[in-house]
Amino acid sequence: MSFEKERAPRVGTVKEVTSLSNPIIKDIRALSQKKHREESGTFLAEGLKLIIDALELGWTIRTLIYAKAAKGKPPVEKAAAKTVASGGLVLEVSEKVLGAITRRDNPQMVAGVFESHYRPLAEIAPQKNETYIALDRVRDPGNLGTIIRTADAAGASGIILVGETTDPFSLETVRATMGSVFALPVSRAEPKAFLDWAKKSGAEIVATHLAGSVDYRTIDYTKKPIVLLMGNEQQGLPPELAEGAGRLARIPQQGRADSLNLAVATAVMLYEARRHLLSLEEPGR
Repeated sequence: MSFEKERAPRVGTVKEVTSLSNPIIKDIRALSQKKHREESGTFLAEGLKLIIDALELGWTIRTLIYAKAAKGKPPVEKAAAKTVASGGLVLEVSEKVLGAITRRDNPQMVAGVFESHYRPLAEIAPQKNETYIALDRVRDPGNLGTIIRTADAAGASGIILVGETTDPFSLETVRATMGSVFALPVSRAEPKAFLDWAKKSGAEIVATHLAGSVDYRTIDYTKKPIVLLMGNEQQGLPPELAEGAGRLARIPQQGRADSLNLAVATAVMLYEARRHLLSLEEPGR
């Protein structure tokens, strides 16, 4: 990828681009592929609010892209100024180019290329009243994005991706997080490394499992920090992860359905943990 090479001569300027064959645009469009995201250490985010949130949270922006129609709007100009001040490149493009970058017929007016960042698992030391989500081999970008967004809304402290998972920095996942990917730390680890960390973390590992013997509502989520371990959408948790959990919980169900969507199940568990923690704030507790 050639972001650094293309960016250096243009710091402090705005470059107008109308051609899809422009080398910088080709590099940005290539970020739709996981291989190029990993090689460049960057990803694409779409939408002015997401861009502003990311900049306010201290994420490093490489390139700001906006449509001509957005030129002169104060929030866009502010984002452009921040981009230039941090050494980034600002591109003013046609809607056709922006549509090709975002893969939308009616794209939002602003997009940005950011440096991707994972929080090292070794840095996580769960504290009392904290809740983390660990996801085993999550495959669906929409599920992952929705879980990150829900975890942010529920006050979780972070996401841990276990094994081969979908990319949290794909455009589809980032879009589904509605900006929460910038607010919530994401870590990743192989199953063994996760289990080794879990043993030393001091956290209670609560896993959802069809064979769970404990109703999720009866668990006390307030005695230790909690890691909610959720299984793969199709296969559930493998034996090694299930055996490494302190509790195997079940979510009782009625009707013919034998399972919940992963994002829905995670939301149920998150808000139950949140309910217990909120009870500590009640008068007299």
